[in-house]
Amino acid sequence: MSLAVSATALFLFTLLFTLSLIVTSHYSSSSSEPPPTLEPSSPSFSEWRSAHATYYAAADPRDAVGGACGYGDLVKGGYGMATVGLSEALFERGQICGACFAVRCVEDMRWCIPGTSIIVTATNFCAPNYGFTNEGGGHCNPPNKHFVLPIEAFEKIAIWKAGNMPIQYRRIKCRRDGGIRFTVTGSGIFISVLISNVAGHGDIVAVKVKGSRTGWLPMGRNWGQNWHVNALLQNQPLSFEVTASDGKTVTSYNVAPKDWSFGQTFEGKQFET
Repeated sequence: MSLAVSATALFLFTLLFTLSLIVTSHYSSSSSEPPPTLEPSSPSFSEWRSAHATYYAAADPRDAVGGACGYGDLVKGGYGMATVGLSEALFERGQICGACFAVRCVEDMRWCIPGTSIIVTATNFCAPNYGFTNEGGGHCNPPNKHFVLPIEAFEKIAIWKAGNMPIQYRRIKCRRDGGIRFTVTGSGIFISVLISNVAGHGDIVAVKVKGSRTGWLPMGRNWGQNWHVNALLQNQPLSFEVTASDGKTVTSYNVAPKDWSFGQTFEGKQFET
């Protein structure tokens, strides 16, 4: 009798153990699969982040011309004094050119103008100065996140005596009047195009050009937002395809007429904001 009971108990134990292995194996197999991916959200801009800012006073009107992004005359380009030069930690080797930032003064209430902020476009680079420490004059040395503002912009958020001012910044969408501008320069088969007045994300990651007798030709970044290609494109209308850092693309067909010439600027379609 006891042997029969023991055999029955052993059978039940084996059955339960086997079932538990099956259940465990099934559970483990299911749980090892990656969790379902969430629907990708629309590209969002960063939250407020900490940095510092100084200013420069334009002693000469020519100071508003040039810059590491290649926009030339910033007033004629529509940027005015609402611009900023960024330190190496933010400049991204020129990729950030054209991006827009909201900037506000924080912490030092002696110099901040309460409740104010400004919107500026990245148009220049603040080079490191390794002759000074990061805290003692090398404001733009890595890894410092630093903004250099025209005094006209700086004084909208802080009193000029503030010097090296703690700020907060975040990326925002750029709003522009009119369409994207294409300034064509070069000579012969060397074609250089400055892309400016870009709304939305503002910074450009890819450009293509097309003549009426060519396919779409990828352009390379020359510097800042100047893009180039070696191709014979004279005597044919030009179309441009521009891709922003959020992956959105705008195509402008036949923006330059057949008789275009170097030095001219043409206006195409614009990114929606």
